[in-house]
Amino acid sequence: MPVLSQIFIYPIKSLAGISVSDWPVDRNGLQYDRKWMLVDSEGQFLSQRRLPKMALIRTRIDADALIVSAAGHSELNLPLQPMDGEDLTVRIWRDDCIARLVSDKANAWFRSVLDLDCRLVYHPDHRQRQVDQKYAAPNDQTAFSDGFPFLLIGENSLHSLNQQMTETIDMPRFRPNLVVTDCSAYAEDTWRRIEINHIEFRLPKPCSRCSVPTIDPTTALTGKEPLATLNRLRKWNNQVYFGQNALHGSQGSLSVGQQVLILETGRNQPPLNDPVSD
Repeated sequence: MPVLSQIFIYPIKSLAGISVSDWPVDRNGLQYDRKWMLVDSEGQFLSQRRLPKMALIRTRIDADALIVSAAGHSELNLPLQPMDGEDLTVRIWRDDCIARLVSDKANAWFRSVLDLDCRLVYHPDHRQRQVDQKYAAPNDQTAFSDGFPFLLIGENSLHSLNQQMTETIDMPRFRPNLVVTDCSAYAEDTWRRIEINHIEFRLPKPCSRCSVPTIDPTTALTGKEPLATLNRLRKWNNQVYFGQNALHGSQGSLSVGQQVLILETGRNQPPLNDPVSD
């Protein structure tokens, strides 16, 4: 039976993530996941796509603080429950939502590290950001993720991909939230509903991949892989896919080692190597 083998959270969108062994799940997904985000002077979200060196900024959670660090700079301590700040409209892809400024101190720290006019914002608890209704129910929501509260990848899917490349890429390149073992490569392509520790997940859409997995998170240098191989093996409708987006039906907690119950399966998504696909 498949088992949950890794859990990752990314408190500040597009910065380095944190590997955890157990973690609460709230209405937006894993607690504190993509709760904060950097935006430019126009309110547009910033990511490694534009600034690969964001990968080198580390985060950790210690007691009641989010601690951010970068080489050559003092640590930045941020409260997990920020004081009220100014609201502003920010944009994530084509989605406008309301965020709240964290502090002038945080803005100055990130401007110094990134050498760019930017601001740190957070997602207030009382704000709701609805998931795309083409794939979700009206009550499905997320914080500052690209679109879905969870990304799930099977360990053997990455193993299979690495066998097709001349280099070995680690799982953090793909920035998943949930990693599953003890299942065949790309088994998750057929999963539609699963359950982990009494939390039911729906997997409505495969994850199309951008350039971020080509960035080495230890150096911020960019290469051709894994997109070159994904273009050869996992391309459909001019997009490449790796992993599955997921929505959760309730709150609770997750721990590494918990069993993954497969409640419903369907045709491959994307429909690669599917003999009955259109």
